[in-house]
Amino acid sequence: MNHYPASIRQLIKLMARLPGIGEKTAERLALHLLNSSDRLVEELAHSILEVKQKVRLCSRCFSLSDAELCSVCSHPARDATVVCVVEQPGDMAALEKSGAFSGLYHVLCGVLSPLNGVGPDDIRIRELVSRVTAGDVREVVLATGTSAEGETTAAYIAQRLVPFPVTVTRIAAGVPMGGDLKYVDQVTLKKAMESRHALG
Repeated sequence: MNHYPASIRQLIKLMARLPGIGEKTAERLALHLLNSSDRLVEELAHSILEVKQKVRLCSRCFSLSDAELCSVCSHPARDATVVCVVEQPGDMAALEKSGAFSGLYHVLCGVLSPLNGVGPDDIRIRELVSRVTAGDVREVVLATGTSAEGETTAAYIAQRLVPFPVTVTRIAAGVPMGGDLKYVDQVTLKKAMESRHALG
């Protein structure tokens, strides 16, 4: 790689830090950008900066948004009495693409993982309990992953919500054990959401 100018080597090095991009892919991307029009490169650079400057967490569900409330939370047709709990914004996006859910979401921004030092105070469980305490929610759908951490997180949340007059359900058949929601196909996700069941 030393045969490239320093500026290209630096670009390859930075791109190789991105998830799923190795050195060879980074090299291909860098050379593609070099041969692209100035306009495309400027638009890409501007878009990256804009995302970093404007995107924040929705104040209600903690998904990604460029406004106080995300597009789902601010949509008047959504059923505010049903809240679907997911691990990350990508999981929410996957469920939205499936078209199986018309309620609101709550993004935990992680899962319980005692071995990694992640406890209940490190993810958005307190905020979920506050939403339920407010009294508008009648059902909480637990759509965390089926990994050991996802199952532990779902069980913990179900236990925390026992004192409240709210139905707690878990997405059902179709999502493989150890699977990550964002990689599950939309038909399977739709079936899992429609087949959710009560916990406890």
